Amino acid sequence: MENHSSDLDSAFHALADPTRRAVVSRLTRGPAPVSELARPFAMGLPSFMKHLRVLEADGLIRTEKRGRVRTCRIDAGRLAAAESWLAQQRVEWQAAADRLADYVETRMPRSEDHDD
Repeated sequence: MENHSSDLDSAFHALADPTRRAVVSRLTRGPAPVSELARPFAMGLPSFMKHLRVLEADGLIRTEKRGRVRTCRIDAGRLAAAESWLAQQRVEWQAAADRLADYVETRMPRSEDHDD
């Protein structure tokens, strides 16, 4: 369980930054060279590369260099682990909301029952 928690911590750390989320979002459509990924951001390439290193270190992307071109691709397995955790949370939140709705509908007095 601790390793799974560590994996989630790493994934959410990487996704905590809007630049890194945008990169991951772009890479879900397919691999891309660093130059293409960096283009939409108003920052120097060294700063952008720091974001890529975080994503790679946390296991969300993989990079490959061929000649002078470094290409990034998503690591779907790590992303799926984060998605699975979020789905489980959604199930728990929905169950809590359903219990609250049930309580409100069946146990709380209705305002029309208290006409004065």
